[in-house]
Amino acid sequence: MGGTRPALPPADDRDPDTTPGAAPAGTLMVQDIGMVQDIGGRRWAERRERAAEERRVTLALREAILPEPGASIDLPYARIAVRYVPAGRASSLGGDWYDAAPLPDGRMFLAVGDVSGHGLPAIAEMAQLRHALLGLSMTGACPGVLLTWLNALVLTRLGDTTATAVCGHFDPATRLFTWAQAGHPAPILVRRGGARQLGAPRGVVLGATSSLPYGAADVRLEPGDLLLMFTDGLVERRSRDIGAGVSLILEAAVATGLGTAGADLDTGLDRLLEAIGGPNPEDDTCLLAVAVTGEGPRHP
Repeated sequence: MGGTRPALPPADDRDPDTTPGAAPAGTLMVQDIGMVQDIGGRRWAERRERAAEERRVTLALREAILPEPGASIDLPYARIAVRYVPAGRASSLGGDWYDAAPLPDGRMFLAVGDVSGHGLPAIAEMAQLRHALLGLSMTGACPGVLLTWLNALVLTRLGDTTATAVCGHFDPATRLFTWAQAGHPAPILVRRGGARQLGAPRGVVLGATSSLPYGAADVRLEPGDLLLMFTDGLVERRSRDIGAGVSLILEAAVATGLGTAGADLDTGLDRLLEAIGGPNPEDDTCLLAVAVTGEGPRHP
């Protein structure tokens, strides 16, 4: 075929990095990296701010629900003190709770519990269980019956929730402490320079099953005795199991002089927490202590 071929456009052999008006490729890469770092930094700061705000809300809600943790209760027959230490990490704030309330018949209701999970959902469920158990306690029913009723509430109203608890009545007339537990560490008794963990009656975790009953046990306390009720955050760490933690508490209770005549209860509890390693970074710590005095009525 005849004819003249069309001329091709001249090749552009200029360096794109030196083309007028175009930014060098290296500069664009640096700018892109800087932009990504800036976005990443803003997102990290936003996440940190959200976590801090959630922690503030969580702590505020907990403080509104629970009694003052640093306050002590002085009774004619006993002194009660509480230590509550939030988890060191915001995401680990959990559903630990406690209660100490007089009953209409003159006995004292004592309880400590722990709802599974962390954050606002755990605290909301903790509030329901705490208030429910306190209300049920006003019936004067045996602690084992109280936990049976509370377990029914968890199974029917709180879905997949599980929780542990220990609760009991202290009768000042007889100094008898009658208690029950639901999958919870048993209280520790400090007496005359020694410490031991009480033998636990039967009782499974709340929300596990409705087919197993909750038993009850009792111990007669003496003037000078100290009863410690606590959540597992006090004794359990990633580096040790609950058994080793309990042994450490037993040793620390004796070493710090808790339960000895003239010992200051508040100072002793603070020393106890220091002796076991301070706050638990991964879980809340709740400690309820009852120091029995020599005052008050005593009947066989």
